[in-house]
Amino acid sequence: MQEYILVTGIILKQTPVGEYDRHISLLTKERGKLTAFARGARRSGSRLTAATNPFSFGCFKLYEGKNAYTLAEADIQNYFEELRTDYIGAYYGIYFAEVADYLTRENNDEREMLKLLYQSLRALGAASLPNPLVRCVFECRAMAVNGEFPADFSADASLFPGDMEPEASTIYALRYIAVSPVEKLYTFTVTETVLEQLETVAACYMKRFVGHKFKSLEVLQTLC
Repeated sequence: MQEYILVTGIILKQTPVGEYDRHISLLTKERGKLTAFARGARRSGSRLTAATNPFSFGCFKLYEGKNAYTLAEADIQNYFEELRTDYIGAYYGIYFAEVADYLTRENNDEREMLKLLYQSLRALGAASLPNPLVRCVFECRAMAVNGEFPADFSADASLFPGDMEPEASTIYALRYIAVSPVEKLYTFTVTETVLEQLETVAACYMKRFVGHKFKSLEVLQTLC
């Protein structure tokens, strides 16, 4: 009898395979990042079509083969429908998913990254939060999850790029982003000056510690 596993996670990306199938990347609570085939997901009327779209979050039933997983069923709890009608917000989400896909690994404990991605997608749908701030928070916390971001920012000039003189609010925001519970990350707003400093810090650290060109970011930069 073929064995299966149940995982809770979110679709990071999907690519077409053959005439009717999809190949998906899935970030899970139980097994880190997984890749799987969704047979027939591109057929008209397939129950897996919507479930294998990016951002779909829920419970997935996978059959474990010798070399790959196969998706059998999915119970989706959140499709993040608001991003499907917000073109700019959707591209921010695609960028977040691409970063998570790049930073995570199979069989690693990726629960913090999963929670971060989920809360960040929710934040993109909040009218009170500007998307650039959500991006800064996501990037900085993603690096913190990977152990590549200072947990205790101070006025130490070496922690900031160039000749930046950080405002006290910038230092406080960076500390808050690095150590606060993920569920409370998106509970503040900042002035334009502080946002500009956060963007500069995030860009500098992403270049230094991640150093990868994300295709979705290139597209996003042409849209904003």
